[in-house]
Amino acid sequence: MRIGIVGCGLIGTKRAAEARREHQIVVVADLDLERAQRLAAATGARPTTNWKEAVAADVDIIIVATAHDMLAAVALAAIEAGRHVLVEKPAARTRRELEPIIAAAKRNGRLVKVGFNHRFHPAFIKARELVDGGAIGPLMFIRARYGHGGRVGYEKEWRCSREVSGGGELIDQGSHLVDLSRWFLGDLRLDYAALPTCFWPIAVDDNCFLALKTSDDRLAWLHASWTEWKNMFSFEIFGRDGKLMIDGLGGSYGVERLTFYRMLPAMGPPETTVWDYPAPDQSWAAEFAEFISAITQNRQPIGNIHDAAAVLDIVNEAYRRPS
Repeated sequence: MRIGIVGCGLIGTKRAAEARREHQIVVVADLDLERAQRLAAATGARPTTNWKEAVAADVDIIIVATAHDMLAAVALAAIEAGRHVLVEKPAARTRRELEPIIAAAKRNGRLVKVGFNHRFHPAFIKARELVDGGAIGPLMFIRARYGHGGRVGYEKEWRCSREVSGGGELIDQGSHLVDLSRWFLGDLRLDYAALPTCFWPIAVDDNCFLALKTSDDRLAWLHASWTEWKNMFSFEIFGRDGKLMIDGLGGSYGVERLTFYRMLPAMGPPETTVWDYPAPDQSWAAEFAEFISAITQNRQPIGNIHDAAAVLDIVNEAYRRPS
């Protein structure tokens, strides 16, 4: 595949590192010419500051790794130019911004993969295997927490600007928790939302607390935070016969670990099995391989534009509700 990348920051660089293993990076674009030049030097691509030039290049795939306010515009232009698209989550700031992309993808026969890379962490892949195999029985509810504490000057970064990001921590890390909850429980509706600003001097939420429900009242209770002073990730899946607990994502979030607590007939202390995944983060590589597979098989990828639309429906409704 021939690939163009729009957005040469941290995530664009990670995407490029995985894509170039088996594919050709043709062009990379960023408003910051030095960043584009650095990524171009590492990949053998042509640098540009004009994203439209990247979209118009002779490529099969466009990877969109910009700030949120440009995700939809670049993705739409790429699809209209006949490219498949991998766009970072949340894919747009609102469901309204996403609708033209959905229509264009259908009209042009192109695939859109959204960057929900957490689905591709090995602990989640193993957890999904166990759930699908009935290891913990019918699912009852999910409890999840995700957060970091920001850094000096964080309030001045684009993620803290509603105009650019579309919101605060809910649309940022909260989007991953909503997507993962949907992946296990199915379609969810918003039951409760609290979006306080606890610490940072910003006009958006730095914490979000959500209760989501399925049509049969199974619950996902979620908390994402920019005031988590020690980076953490915890995702618990409760079934009638046991629970799965995923802790850590590697790096500053700690070693990725899946713990299976199997309830015994006599109840009491469960039978416990632990899988540790200390290797470097392979989710980016696994997610890109899934996208290539979907293109070659002409099928919808795991974590697609329709999943992003469902996440944004919940996020947008939470932002519309009075605090």
